[in-house]
Amino acid sequence: MVSLAAGNPIEAPGTDEETWRNWPELARLPALDVSAWTSAVIVAAHPDDEVLGVGGIMSVLAAAGARLRLVSVTDGEASHPGIAEPEALAQRRAAETAGALRVLGAQAADVVRLRLPDAGLSTREDDITALLAEYLGGFDVCLAPWEKDVHADHEVVGRAARGASEHTMFYPIWMWHWARPGDPGPPWGRAVRVPLPLAVAARKRDAIRCFASQLENRDASTGPVLAPGVVAHFTRGQEVLFQ
Repeated sequence: MVSLAAGNPIEAPGTDEETWRNWPELARLPALDVSAWTSAVIVAAHPDDEVLGVGGIMSVLAAAGARLRLVSVTDGEASHPGIAEPEALAQRRAAETAGALRVLGAQAADVVRLRLPDAGLSTREDDITALLAEYLGGFDVCLAPWEKDVHADHEVVGRAARGASEHTMFYPIWMWHWARPGDPGPPWGRAVRVPLPLAVAARKRDAIRCFASQLENRDASTGPVLAPGVVAHFTRGQEVLFQ
């Protein structure tokens, strides 16, 4: 993920995780069994999106021997503007991704880095759609960021994935921050949950910790991209997808 300008709902105080966990409808979402999937492409706008959103699913599929491909549209090089040199940060985030995949047991996944500009995808939707169409061929399902996540890069990538394959499902990221239980915006009627075994949920938590660049203060006066309250949304015993 990457920080946005002040005034965006992402920058405002968000919904705490306890509020989400106390919402009974979340536990009543239909459960989806992903064990029938023999292959999946996971699309991330930035390194870490895939682990936050569907790291548990990736771990389950990897353990079952499913063929996995991770397509990272950007290298996340804009997450520390004016603080870190973009190319060095891009390499660091790629290394963090590799570490997270090992923790998930998904190190055999085919990793594709499109290296398009972080925070600069607004004019590249057609290009991304065409590229994804090439990389999705022969796979059972595509998992991509939700196209109404109120993050410009997430939304472009989500729309591109929808255009590239009718077998796309979507994982929200920032929605857990700016939305509240029962809000009419998220398509709850098309939502499903994927329960995670305890060991898988633990692996996912460990994998998230691999993204130190996003969890540590960016400098002495700038906090982390992923504050603890944001990370808490991704430590549940289930993951949510929109169909």
